[in-house]
Amino acid sequence: MAKICGVDSVRTIEEWEADAVRMADELYDRGVRMSDRVLLKAENSPAYLTALLALMHVGASLVLIDYQERAETTEQLMAQARVKFCVTDDDTALPETGPQRFSLYELQFATAGRPATASDLDVKRWCDLPDGLLMFSSGSTGTPKAIVKTGSSFLDNLRRNLNQVGHVEEDVLVPLLPFSHQYGLSMVLIAWLTRCSLVVAPYRRLDHALRMAGLCGATVFDATPATYRSMLNIAGRRPVLMRVLAEARMLCVGAAPLDPGLVDRYVDEVGHYLLDSYGSTELGNVAFATLENPVACGRPVEGVHLIVVDEDGNELPPGEVGEVMVLTPDAMAGYLDDDGEIDPIQRGWFASGDFGRISENGSLYILGRKRAVHRMGYTLYPDMIERRMSEAGCVAKIIAIPNERTGCQLIAFVEDDQDLGIDHWRAVAVTALPGYEVPDRMVIIDSFPLNRNGKPDSKRLEELAVSA
Repeated sequence: MAKICGVDSVRTIEEWEADAVRMADELYDRGVRMSDRVLLKAENSPAYLTALLALMHVGASLVLIDYQERAETTEQLMAQARVKFCVTDDDTALPETGPQRFSLYELQFATAGRPATASDLDVKRWCDLPDGLLMFSSGSTGTPKAIVKTGSSFLDNLRRNLNQVGHVEEDVLVPLLPFSHQYGLSMVLIAWLTRCSLVVAPYRRLDHALRMAGLCGATVFDATPATYRSMLNIAGRRPVLMRVLAEARMLCVGAAPLDPGLVDRYVDEVGHYLLDSYGSTELGNVAFATLENPVACGRPVEGVHLIVVDEDGNELPPGEVGEVMVLTPDAMAGYLDDDGEIDPIQRGWFASGDFGRISENGSLYILGRKRAVHRMGYTLYPDMIERRMSEAGCVAKIIAIPNERTGCQLIAFVEDDQDLGIDHWRAVAVTALPGYEVPDRMVIIDSFPLNRNGKPDSKRLEELAVSA
């Protein structure tokens, strides 16, 4: 029987659904109505999941903000989204004034004893809303953008996802991700659609999360590359935790570029490939590697099409590098403008802003963001430089800072978990790169600072580059 497993609670999916109907009735009694925009800002927990389904049942427009977001930024985003109500587990995470707020745990207490069954749950009204789901970009490279989706398009995309990856009712999913973002929310609702078990693990304490996953019989992990690197380091010191990873049937990864060296380590030490994926909040889940095709980011899901184009927009043949273009029925409805209205996008092929290539068998290789800098008369792409260094065994992030004489300086931050030293890594860079791409400076760093999505924090790295 499928279960929702929290740190201190276990509920069947049917009990979770009945709890959600009870909470929905309580929210309705407190004034929440269909199409109201309701902020949900809380840490991962079974209560978070109950509130999520409850708001879908009411037919509210879900506004998801990372629980770590500052109160000042939250206030700005709430005003832009014209939020009417807030559900939170921590009042200090919200501005002191504003829309009516409800404590997540007080809602749980108030709903106890209400009659409800799982069969009462109905999310059709939520699916039909033009703004059923509002999520915000990480803002790692600028101001967060409010991305608007319909509930139906989001769930349709997840069905394509689970059909390709192969989730089944017997699975026990362990998403080590924040549920307020595209990847984490996808895994929560995939568990619900598949009717399989879901583990709400403490993803910021990976030793505890792995122990909990082992106790629950984890079969599928989902996490960022940084999390997988940390898990391997932890499990390497504790054989019992290594077995938890080895006994899973799929280790899925996404949300940030995947270092090929990390894949090799997992194959050698754990016996599994890391199954990479590609997508975005705007476009949804696009392509997945699978157990049958554990190649790069795999093939696009059914109904989604990819091409690679050159600078003039001409389609390139398999194997050639260019910008990845995506045609998907699951794209966002648009961005939210400053007045809280939907600024619709034009349907058709979407420019991803990513460099990549497509192999003869249709598998997608993502090589990095299409962000150009100019140095010594050359146009360079930092993500492509990182990729070449990674293929040579050096895990690095390249930051470009302005320079009047050369156009820019390149600073390479290197994770040196082997303690080989700066001279070694500079020699690797000199061998792997043409002279005009070799970084001006290389800085050893224990680990890359991460944003709330688990991606390397570009803003923080830029600050470190300026002061390095």
